[in-house]
Amino acid sequence: MGGDRGEGGKFIMDSITEGFRRAFSLIFTLDIELLKIIFLSLKVSGTALLIATATGLSLGAFVGLKRFPLRGIIISLMNTFMGLPPVVVGLFLYLILSRSGPFGFMGLLYTPSAMVIAQSILAFPIVASLSHSAIVNVDPIIKQASMTLGATPFQVTLNIMREARYGIMSGIIAALGRVMAEVGAILIVGGNIAGYTRVMTTTIALETDKGNFELAIALGIILLLLSLTINMTLHLVQRRGMVKINI
Repeated sequence: MGGDRGEGGKFIMDSITEGFRRAFSLIFTLDIELLKIIFLSLKVSGTALLIATATGLSLGAFVGLKRFPLRGIIISLMNTFMGLPPVVVGLFLYLILSRSGPFGFMGLLYTPSAMVIAQSILAFPIVASLSHSAIVNVDPIIKQASMTLGATPFQVTLNIMREARYGIMSGIIAALGRVMAEVGAILIVGGNIAGYTRVMTTTIALETDKGNFELAIALGIILLLLSLTINMTLHLVQRRGMVKINI
């Protein structure tokens, strides 16, 4: 019995070791399938982030700088939607994009465009809420000084957003992390079609189920490296900003 367990453990370790060896081989030889999956992931997530940043930052700035009825409700909704369950977003989009749905005629289901929409919805409230938080925490003296110096309302807004830029960047980076790690929503609306809608996270899930650990491990390593690079870049930018403030 003990010998069987020992042999079983050795077999598992050998399988893991072989999986990592093959994974690094895929990375260093620039495997075509691996590169296609990575490029599609970056394209989908990058496009979604641009859309979410443009819309979320606009809403966050508007709510942070203006006073109007129902403002409190909008702020509450932004904060609530930061925790949107991805599978719920995927289900909602599936229903409206399917052939029997109101937007089925557009033929977006199981396409990269549907994946972009799903990721944009998930990233939007994160950018909006964290941008709003950064803007409202800017020292009121900045606004008062700008107005005293004769700045136009647009220039005042730019000055405030410039002061809040590191908080805004944090929101954008957090949104990027959310979309890069997303599985549920894009799996529902994208379908994980090889060579068309298969991205890193869905491929990891699929290949792990199939027992093809080398590709899953290779993509996992790439995701970790991307996450590390993004966070190190953000840290360096924030550190540089703090140095300027202290000066």
